[in-house]
Amino acid sequence: MATVRSIQRFSCVLVCSSFGLLSVTANAQFLDKLKQKAAAAVSGNNSSQPAASTSQPTAPAATTPGTTPNATSGATSATGGSSDSASVTAYQNYDFTPGDKIVFFDDFVNTQDGEFPDQWELKAGQAVVNKQQGYPSFLLTDGNYAIVTPRVKLKSYLGPEFTVEYDVFQAPGAYGLSVFFFQGGDRSQLSTSASESEFQGPVRFAGSLPEAARGSYEGKWHHIAISYRKQQIKVYVDQNRVLVVPDTKMVPDSIGMGGIGSQDHPLVFRNIRIASGGSMNMIGKKFTDAKIVTHGINFDVDRATLRPESMGVLNQIKSVMAADPTLTFEVDGFTDNSGASAHNQALSQQRADAVKSQLVTMGVDAGRLTTKGYGDTKPMDTNDTMEGKANNRRVEFLRTSAASST
Repeated sequence: MATVRSIQRFSCVLVCSSFGLLSVTANAQFLDKLKQKAAAAVSGNNSSQPAASTSQPTAPAATTPGTTPNATSGATSATGGSSDSASVTAYQNYDFTPGDKIVFFDDFVNTQDGEFPDQWELKAGQAVVNKQQGYPSFLLTDGNYAIVTPRVKLKSYLGPEFTVEYDVFQAPGAYGLSVFFFQGGDRSQLSTSASESEFQGPVRFAGSLPEAARGSYEGKWHHIAISYRKQQIKVYVDQNRVLVVPDTKMVPDSIGMGGIGSQDHPLVFRNIRIASGGSMNMIGKKFTDAKIVTHGINFDVDRATLRPESMGVLNQIKSVMAADPTLTFEVDGFTDNSGASAHNQALSQQRADAVKSQLVTMGVDAGRLTTKGYGDTKPMDTNDTMEGKANNRRVEFLRTSAASST
């Protein structure tokens, strides 16, 4: 039966789907897997890998059913576990910062297990929401390729600068998840696996994960961050920048997620956020604005524990303050309107305090920072959509010192 299934899957590689032929790399990877299965069969071993777990262990925190908790200040919800071994210290040189305005966000908490999420469109294959290690996740369970695309009101929603972030679970034996960039009728592909991240489009480049990361990649959650600016792409896997493509020679207008998925080896992801704007990169620039609004300082679900990927923004803030010793800030925390207002206010204050504490640990004088939590009292966007809620979860740095005259 395994041989028949392998032959069927191999045949699928040779078929042209509505989304085009598979790349040479995908073909080579697939052939390698077939060789591995054949070798295992000769030695008498069971070549099939265990299926990705869809059972539900103890959830990371209690939340109200049907609501999106105030899990983070901006980017993702319930990102605890995005990288099992990650720590703030490991991210001390992390320089990714997300875009300014969130145009799409989904953490799948509002989709019932076993259903297809309303915010997505199925283009090819099969997909379903299910629990993965206790987290609501999107599983691509069948297809060569399986492809899903976000439902966004504008057909072209990516500007000249944007960022894409998501958490991915690499099931043992599964292929890597791909991000597809669409430009009219053309498609480019960025695939990240346990060994490398590879861009295939008008140009083709690949970058390897560090050896230590490759050895422990499978069976864990990982945070992927992608920035696009002036046709350049940078790709981060957890704390590591693994790929830079200086000129992709593409100007995409939308994206999709997909790859080769199966029931035994699904592609699994969650907490996807697409944001417009390149980043607040202010290194070497003089700060003259009244405040800095950030959406990249993240916390564990319903807690004030900083997630490691927050270090990209915090490193920028530290650099800004180091460049001008007269700068002082009030660190302001904000939530969306999920949950009780009193709880949201207390949580936002605790998170503002946590941001100050981390900056002090990084060498910023504590006397230059004060904190205030606003809870859900000052939304900057609607609370009627997931994207609006994500924009409302934020940390702002309000300037309290006088602007420099020089």
